Amino acid sequence: MATSRIEEYKASAERRRKRFAYITGIFGLVLITFSYYFYQVFFQANIETKGRPTYVTIRPGYTSRQVLDSIEATGVVVDRLSLRFVARAMKYDQLVKPGRYELKDGYTNRQLIGDLRTARNRLPLRLTFQSLRLRQDLANRLATTIDAKPATFDSLLTSPAYTKALGFDTLSILTMFIPNTYDLAWNTSAENLMQRMKKEYDKFWTPARDAKRQALGLSRAEVSVLASIVEAEQQQHADERPRVAGVYLNRLKRGMKLQADPTVVFANQDFTIKRVLNKHLAMDSPYNTYKYNGLPPGPINLPSIASIDAVLSPEEHNYLYFCAKEDFSGYHAFARNEQEHLVNARRYQAALSRNGIMK
Repeated sequence: MATSRIEEYKASAERRRKRFAYITGIFGLVLITFSYYFYQVFFQANIETKGRPTYVTIRPGYTSRQVLDSIEATGVVVDRLSLRFVARAMKYDQLVKPGRYELKDGYTNRQLIGDLRTARNRLPLRLTFQSLRLRQDLANRLATTIDAKPATFDSLLTSPAYTKALGFDTLSILTMFIPNTYDLAWNTSAENLMQRMKKEYDKFWTPARDAKRQALGLSRAEVSVLASIVEAEQQQHADERPRVAGVYLNRLKRGMKLQADPTVVFANQDFTIKRVLNKHLAMDSPYNTYKYNGLPPGPINLPSIASIDAVLSPEEHNYLYFCAKEDFSGYHAFARNEQEHLVNARRYQAALSRNGIMK
């Protein structure tokens, strides 16, 4: 009887041991699996850009979900679920910071969320603008950069009192914006940005540049207005801009109308025009330099630094006319008198007709 109880006890103990060993094994396996997954989720690379520079911009007021949606939309996240898990685990929803961040190749979830939480590698706001024609285009561009409303900038640009305080009027204010790339702080307001552009404008107009424009008898604004015409005339080949500038300066000196086709396009507010016709020339506008002498009251685009410098350092020659070459190379044929110009113009017009460009 005693022997039987001992055998039962031994069997029960063996079952308990096996059960414990099984449970321990399962627990160990779960622990190993969880540890491996934990390692993968937090410490294994989860951003794969394939060498393509990739950025995400987090606007003020974004939620963590909007940020993660924006990151995933770039297409560089390998495992989206793990990224969201780490974001929750690191309580990213409580520490969203606006900014522009690079999604670096090989980033782990922990590194990425850590950077976003602390704004450690936040890039400055970058404002770049070029080839803008209208005030509304500029207002939209500026507003998009600092997450403001276009109407805010539009009200500043059209305020006689505000533009006067900066040294401009509501038309010449556009010449204050020198196309370039500018880094801005993330708390930049609309008025701060306007003040920054004024500082950049004053910095651009060095004593050397001022001396050149004074020798030409032009104000800073007039240089920019003429440069906008030069840029519109020669968008492809910057090396020809000094020659184009020389033509317009020669015409101004002689009291001739500029007769610049781009100003007619601007006056008509139809930027699809490829061939200026008599109906376009009939537009009554101070920007129509076929109707009115001198420079228009404001720029017809935001001219590049290259175009401004082309006006300040024009090519000296006796040309008074030019038109596009009939080979459509983007270069122009120049003429000293109207007779030469008519010959060049007929060649170009014939080329337009041959190619079916009628308007």
